[in-house]
Amino acid sequence: MADEPRYVEHAFDGDVHVLRIANPPVNTLRTEVRAGLLDGLKAAEREGARAIVLIGSGRNFSAGAEMTEFGKPRKPPSLPEVFDAIEQSRAPVVAAIHGNALGGGLELALACHARVASPGAQLGLPEVKRGFVPGAGGTQRLPRMIGLEALRLIVGGDPVSAEEAERLGFVDAVLPGELEKAAIAWAREAATSGRQFVLARHRTDRIQGQDMAAFDEAARKLLARSRGQESPKGCVEAVRAAFTMPFEEGLNVEREQFQRLVAGEQSQALRHIFFGEREVARVPDVPEGTKPLPVRKLVVIGCGTMGGGIAMSAANFGMPVTVVESTQEALERGLKRCEANWQRTVASGRLSQAEYEKRRALLTGTTDFEKAVGEADLVIEAVFEDMGVKKEVFARLDKAARPGIVLASNTSTLDIDEIASATGRPELVCGMHFFSPANVMRLLEIVRGRKTSAETLATAMDVGKRIGKLNVVVGNCDGFVGNRMTGKRGPQVEKLLLEGCLPQDIDRVMEAYGMAMGPLATGDLAGLDIGAAVRKARGTVAPIADAVVAAGRLGQKTGKGYYDYDENRKRMPSKEVEKIILDMSEKMQVRRRRIEDQEILERLLLPMVNEGARILEEGIAYRPVDIDVIFVNGFGWPAWRGGPMFWADRMGLRAVRDRLAHYAEATNDPNLRPAALIERLASEGGSFAGMKGPARA
Repeated sequence: MADEPRYVEHAFDGDVHVLRIANPPVNTLRTEVRAGLLDGLKAAEREGARAIVLIGSGRNFSAGAEMTEFGKPRKPPSLPEVFDAIEQSRAPVVAAIHGNALGGGLELALACHARVASPGAQLGLPEVKRGFVPGAGGTQRLPRMIGLEALRLIVGGDPVSAEEAERLGFVDAVLPGELEKAAIAWAREAATSGRQFVLARHRTDRIQGQDMAAFDEAARKLLARSRGQESPKGCVEAVRAAFTMPFEEGLNVEREQFQRLVAGEQSQALRHIFFGEREVARVPDVPEGTKPLPVRKLVVIGCGTMGGGIAMSAANFGMPVTVVESTQEALERGLKRCEANWQRTVASGRLSQAEYEKRRALLTGTTDFEKAVGEADLVIEAVFEDMGVKKEVFARLDKAARPGIVLASNTSTLDIDEIASATGRPELVCGMHFFSPANVMRLLEIVRGRKTSAETLATAMDVGKRIGKLNVVVGNCDGFVGNRMTGKRGPQVEKLLLEGCLPQDIDRVMEAYGMAMGPLATGDLAGLDIGAAVRKARGTVAPIADAVVAAGRLGQKTGKGYYDYDENRKRMPSKEVEKIILDMSEKMQVRRRRIEDQEILERLLLPMVNEGARILEEGIAYRPVDIDVIFVNGFGWPAWRGGPMFWADRMGLRAVRDRLAHYAEATNDPNLRPAALIERLASEGGSFAGMKGPARA
């Protein structure tokens, strides 16, 4: 037995050597792993190995580079040095892939002489989603193995299964059973049979004669979805080099693109969100070791748009769920809506008929409230957003549910403590605010009330994770985090329209920033009557928005809102809305002027940042990155912009403070006076990212 380096285990099976990457939990390729691989390859060579199997210990092959090493001086050996040793090895090196082979992990496998994999293993190059290109030869080796299909995999960044990888040609065999044993047998047979291995760098059969017009058309379609993100363009240029340059020159193009992009703000923003999505799982109010309550049967009260979407989310991930409606007619309507949503996915080819039937079998419906709730392990209420209605439902739930069962509300704004007061179990009540459409949107705001127990939060988090959601725990206040912050943008939208903007000006600026839709187009999509109902309930007014609704313009569903819509729901500027705006400006004696794009952007984003600072002061959010994760996953904020608090840090908090003070005075809006936390951090030369401990000012 050879000496075992700490991060790479070296074992033998006769004349086949096995190198196991041992860097749990996901076997990232940190410096010690790279060094261990290099030492192991040299030792295997010295000891006359006939073949070498490279495998990961635990549940993964390798999730790729250790991103915490980015931005720091790189310690040798580099991945290319390891790859050189693999390619120069006299014994064929066979990558045995189970779990995930992602990023640098897949690049490691591509440098090997062959690749075998377990059924269902996932292989991909997701670097584009972190803001850079694969940097260790992935953009050069993969095209040489599978041709133009590599462009889709690299620019899209989504993984494929081992079976798909075998079909495409970058996995040699899918091996059932115990992978290490099967891979050793495969490698031994391949080495003794005289099989000729051709390294990816030497292959030309899949790149010769590529029609570059077809390449450009494929690239154009892929880039159409990038909306200002730079890394997809860098990926296209690197892959183009694989088809047009010798291997080493292509590597140079890839390295240039990697170094340019990884140092840029977009990559920093994407990595900020990547690590943030892991950070939000750490919840100070849930001590380590807190066990969630067992949940096998979920009950959802209400099968409208939200209730049905929540139920679909559960069924999609294998959790039995019962929806409860007040009438048989409403129940059948809701269940048919769920079926139609699934059937559309089947029709698009993204869901098999067998999988649809499996999911549909997990969804049942009833009008028997007491019986269904009595059998539930967790109840999520998803009825009309009205406090009286919610409290009535919760009082009834409290009587029907077994003792010790968590009761959750899908409220988007209402006071969880007041809802909990209708029960005798406030410690078992929390908010589970799903975002619409609930079966698609990943974000789940879990709202802790004043008396919500750690066990209740752990249960909600466990269920959220099991049904594919990204949980962010937040405190109880009007609108929680996301809706509270976007609510502060509304008054500035009104003021901008009065002072000189038209809807298309505001939406153009926000969409140029990277949002999928601007705020006014989003309002039209959701329905302007919803916002009007909220304003009426709160006793607030928005002169232009109210006038648009009064004109019968409720959004896309009526074919007209802030915009006019054709039969395909394509939006067009509206002369009627322009007249409403101009008339209101005149009526309110506001002198209109030309407003620059930068002012529009600042007046829409700064109020949200300011409210985010207050949310941190109040302890509603634990960390600034929690806010950024909420906006990226729930409000269409482009991940490559990093979220509102990240944006503020890049602007600099002194500049944020000064611009807020300027707009507070210029627009006579006291809500824009800089929050105490911003004042303090600005005076200290600090940042949101640099905050340590509680944010209270």
